[in-house]
Amino acid sequence: MRAVRRAEVRLPELQPHDGGALEPEGDYDGLEFTEADWAGQAARGARFMDCAVRRCALDETVLSRARIIDSVLSGVRGVGTDLSEASLRDVELTDARLGGTQLHGAVLERVVVRGGKIDFPNLRKAKLRDVVFEGCVLVEADFAGAELHRVTFDDCTLARVDFTDVRMKDVDLRGAAVVDIARGIDRLAGAVISPAQLLDLAPAFAAQIGVRVD
Repeated sequence: MRAVRRAEVRLPELQPHDGGALEPEGDYDGLEFTEADWAGQAARGARFMDCAVRRCALDETVLSRARIIDSVLSGVRGVGTDLSEASLRDVELTDARLGGTQLHGAVLERVVVRGGKIDFPNLRKAKLRDVVFEGCVLVEADFAGAELHRVTFDDCTLARVDFTDVRMKDVDLRGAAVVDIARGIDRLAGAVISPAQLLDLAPAFAAQIGVRVD
């Protein structure tokens, strides 16, 4: 197993955002957004560099194809946030409360997801490289067709996760508190699990190859 290269975000002195609405293709550099209500706003293709987004509402916020670099997102919340085909590099996402987040086709590189709960995230065909999930809850995460390279799940709950057609390399599931795989049990090549997890997953493995345990 090759070690994950963790994100290490060191923010410069930030300036408070003026409170205006987000703009498509907007360029945001060295700004702090605190308790902003971005519900329903659209900022397709926007660029966030050296920014902090704290306790902001992201309900139905459109950030497709956005680039988020060297930034921190803390305590964000929302349903239906659109981050499809977005690029996140050197990002820390902490204590998020999100539901139905669209991340299909997104690229996550050196990202830490710490704490919080994310329900029904759509990560279909996303590319994850050097990503750490730490102490968080992922409910029915859809990784179908995604690429996971150097990804770890530490003290996480994976509930009804979908690994259909996933490609894995150096994926470490040993630290996960719960690993509940709804689909794609046959796609764990390239991952490492603990002996206890193997016992927990044995019925799913048996069902996959058509073995009846009686």
